Amino acid sequence: MTEKEILEIFNSTGAILKGHFLLSSGLHSERYFQMARVLQFPDIAKKLASEIAKKYENKSIDAVIGPAIGGIILSYALADCFGVRSMFTERENNLMCLRRGFTIEKNEKILVCEDVITTGGSVSEVIEVVKSYGAIIAGVCCLVQRGKHNIDFPVECLLKMEVKNYTQENCPLCKEGIPIVKPGSRSIRKH
Repeated sequence: MTEKEILEIFNSTGAILKGHFLLSSGLHSERYFQMARVLQFPDIAKKLASEIAKKYENKSIDAVIGPAIGGIILSYALADCFGVRSMFTERENNLMCLRRGFTIEKNEKILVCEDVITTGGSVSEVIEVVKSYGAIIAGVCCLVQRGKHNIDFPVECLLKMEVKNYTQENCPLCKEGIPIVKPGSRSIRKH
C-alpha cells in the first residue's frame, strides 16, 4: 500500500479530525487522528496490520504489546498476522503495567505497537514494562507518527505526518478563542 492509499483509508473512515484538540501529552493541535474510526472495521485493521507486519518479516517475534486503549486493537491484529499472542498494558495508580494475567518471559522478543505516536511517552512506558521482565524489544511500530518523538528505538510507521503541536501558551487556536476538545482516552500528562 502507498501512503496515498493509507491516507485515503484514514480520510474515508473519518479518522483525521480537524479543529482544536488537547492531546494526552498536554499539547494542543489542529489535527487529531482518531484511529478507532479506522480500526472498528476488522477487514481494514487486518489490512493495515499486514502492511506493518511486512516490515518485520525477517524478525522473530514472540508477542505483540500496546498501551490501552489505542494499542489494543492494533496489537491484536498484528499478533494475528504473526500467529503470536497479543497483550496490552494499562495504567494502575498512574503507572503503566501488565494486568489481567498477562505475563512476559525473560528473553521473549516483543513487538511494541501504538495507533498514533506523538511524543512517544506511552510507548516509552510500555518499553520500560517489557524490559523490566527481561524481554527483548523486537521493534516499535505505529499507524501514524505525528512528527518527532523521544523513543530510543527505530519506529516503523505506515504514515508519517508533520503536524504542528503547541503549548497552551503558544497556541494560535486558543488565541483565536476556538473551543478545545479532548478526544483521547486518558488524563492529561503533567509536565
